[in-house]
Amino acid sequence: MGLLELCEEVFGTADLYQVLGVRREASDGEVRRGYRKVSLQVHPDRVGEGDKEDATRRFQILGKVYSVLSDKDQRAVYDEQGTVDEDSDVLSQDRDWEAYWRLLFKKISLEDIQAFEKTYKGSEEELADIKQAYLDFKGDMDQIMESVLCVQYTEEPRIRNIIQQAIDAREVPSYNAFVKEAKQKMNARKRRAQEEAKEAEMSRKELGLDEGVDNLKALIQSRQKDRQKEMDNFLAQMEAKYCKPSKRGGKKTTLKKEKK
Repeated sequence: MGLLELCEEVFGTADLYQVLGVRREASDGEVRRGYRKVSLQVHPDRVGEGDKEDATRRFQILGKVYSVLSDKDQRAVYDEQGTVDEDSDVLSQDRDWEAYWRLLFKKISLEDIQAFEKTYKGSEEELADIKQAYLDFKGDMDQIMESVLCVQYTEEPRIRNIIQQAIDAREVPSYNAFVKEAKQKMNARKRRAQEEAKEAEMSRKELGLDEGVDNLKALIQSRQKDRQKEMDNFLAQMEAKYCKPSKRGGKKTTLKKEKK
């Protein structure tokens, strides 16, 4: 399977520029920054042992994408013909892609990832990414939550509030997939949020983080309870907002299922 097919399979697009989240006219610096941004998201160091193999594969494919777009000749061929020279040295199967990454950036650590997430979340860049994802997927929250960097399912109320504010300000259109989403889909994501909270605790143990550091365990447990309550309140608000009163009974009707 060639690089473009691998990108389609793993990242959902065969466009190398879209994989890095940059414009086709991006400068070398922008391409490099795009690579670093996505590599922080998919780097094997940020997952548990059970997900290492899959993360490593994604990381290797990402490295190949950057190799093509950072090489003047390879990029020119791709821009002109939309193809990749699979036999080129830059796509050598023998290359140690993690070592290649180390040549470009310092050793990644949990602290690096946390620092990136801290500066990214709530930034203008994140706001723009959320709006763009909303437009790209026409309000489909499943795809939006999957595509936005550093987002966990437990953060859905925050993401939806950002989108709703953009709709109210007429910065983006109002898609039915968003405002009239089936309650079943919302509850499915709620279940994933609960599973994610459990996985976070397992990851903490796998990473060997000290339970006593900043009372991490108590913090995780507290945040889990707060997020559960926040999600319940959020679902109640959505039901009140989008379930219209019935003319006959005066009761609220349930949300209609989206047509598949």
